[in-house]
Amino acid sequence: PFGGGGPFGRGRKAKRGDVRAAILALLSEEPRNGYQIIQEIAKRSQGGWKPSPGAVYPALQQLTDEGLVLSEETDGRKSFQLTEAGRAYVAEHQEELRAPWEEMTPDLGESSWELMDLARQSAVALFQVLQNGSEAQIRQARQIMIDTRRKLYQILADGEPGEE
Repeated sequence: PFGGGGPFGRGRKAKRGDVRAAILALLSEEPRNGYQIIQEIAKRSQGGWKPSPGAVYPALQQLTDEGLVLSEETDGRKSFQLTEAGRAYVAEHQEELRAPWEEMTPDLGESSWELMDLARQSAVALFQVLQNGSEAQIRQARQIMIDTRRKLYQILADGEPGEE
């Protein structure tokens, strides 16, 4: 829905070694499964970077093949942790393994955060109407949401103010 990287643009795009670096950085904190690694990267990049399973699992396999990561299966779930060699590798390469997700965090200005906070507050109000409002009030709220969505798209359709 938002093209390459979320609704607010982003820092740089992920490079080849970023998934590997992120996995090693996260596993240096604690053992995790592949899903947890993906979720944690997305969380720490504030949604700016969510690597696919097709990027994470082959990287985990490669790190396992290199002896840096060990996989354990418990109750049918695979968990990954650093080996002794993996911990030594992380210690030796701290600078290049330093939180690659930070560079992919969306770059939001103050006014964007303000707008996001207003959207959150509006969502809270909408849920209140849905929970406590009459049928007529819910219909009225629906129309307001339709009009708001239309007006927001109109802002983009009109171009920059004073552009003509």
